[in-house]
Order: sequence, then structure tokens, then C-alpha cells
Amino acid sequence: MDGYSYYNIFDTKGIEYLVIIAFLLLLIPFWLALNRQVKIKEHFRKAIGVLSASVLKIPQGIFYSKNHTWAFLEKSGIARIGLDDLLLHITGEMNIRQLKNTGEMVRKGDLLAEMDQDGKVLHIFSPISGKILNSNPELNTNNEWLNQDPYGKGWLFTLKPSAWVAETAGCYLAAEATDWLTNELQHYKDFLALNMHKYSPQESMAVLQDGGELSENSLSGFPDECWQDFQKEFLNP
Repeated sequence: MDGYSYYNIFDTKGIEYLVIIAFLLLLIPFWLALNRQVKIKEHFRKAIGVLSASVLKIPQGIFYSKNHTWAFLEKSGIARIGLDDLLLHITGEMNIRQLKNTGEMVRKGDLLAEMDQDGKVLHIFSPISGKILNSNPELNTNNEWLNQDPYGKGWLFTLKPSAWVAETAGCYLAAEATDWLTNELQHYKDFLALNMHKYSPQESMAVLQDGGELSENSLSGFPDECWQDFQKEFLNP
């Protein structure tokens, strides 16, 4: 046809299209990183909720260790050990893996078990020394007992203690235990505020330090780095 010219837009606009495609490819990782930050900030905001010292179970005849385990001496001389209620309120449902077998000797501070939630792991250390007599077999099929009845059916191990008096001297009992766990709850609020600043420096978390209550299972939605910091701050011997 006279006067008609054909232009291939891909010849004339090729460079522009390549630039746009390259820009979009660079934008994707930025968007993913930004979206992760938004999710972290949203979860920190939701951490203000219902968890307060008044809802914690704190039996007064139990010795509480600073690494959030407990020990109870029965009349028979056998001690039961497990996890305290504050730790389980903070983490939510966890899979527990008991790492010691019947007959093994453990020292105070030895690794006893691992708690796992979607690949995020916490290590649990023994509050006392002694000989392992049994691990709780029911936790393999009734893991919910860990959260529902941490001082009863949710115990981890029984053992024959070898230095009960000396090693429980540094534990908390009765009113001291209540005061300590109340302070640990505030400690955890401060921990969240610090980590919020670490992951999102531009976001203020002053509300966590103004008496706001924490939600149940508040640690569960945080990144693995936060779990590692929690391990060092609250659970390591």
C-alpha cells in the first residue's frame, strides 16, 4: 500500500522494555523485604493483649529455675522437672523432643530437651543434677498436656537428685517465685521492645513499656533471629 510504513515496536522500544523488566526484577526482592518488615511490625502490635501475671499458674511449693524450668521433690525422694507456665504462654504449642534416656546422669545446666515450632528451636536445660529415672512418655501422644497442665501431666523427666539442697538454693519458691515471674513478664516486654527496635528502628514500641498486656503465644509469629535472642536472654544457663 502506498504511503504505509510498518514499524516494529519491539525494534524501537526494545531498550525501554528491557529497562522496565530489569526495574521490576529489582523491585521484587525489595518488595519481599518490605512485606516481611510489615508483617513483623503487625505482629509486634498484636503482642499487646491478654497475657498478664494474673493468668499465670504459679504453684507455691515448686522450685523455679532462672532458665524457666521447675523442680518438685516428692515424698519418695524422686524429683519431677518441667517447663514453667510463663514460657509456655509466650511460645504457644511446641513439639518437645526429650534428649535424655533412663539411667543417664545429668548435671545442672545440661541440655535436656528441644522445643520446636515450625523449625524454630529452643533448648531446655536441667535445673538440677541427678540420675534420670524416666521421661514422660505421654508427651509423645498428648503434647497438649505441656501447655494445659505444665506442673502435672506435662512434666518432662523424673530423676533422683544428687545435690538437691545446694542446687535449689538458687531457685525461687512461693512468694519469691511469684515476684520473679511477674518481673520476668516485664523483662519479656522490654525484650520485645528492644527487638522491635532492632528489626524496625523507625517503629516506636513505647506502648510495651506503659503497662500494656501481652497476647498469648506472642513469640510464635516472630522471626528465627528473635527466637535465638530469646534463648540467650531467658533460657541459657
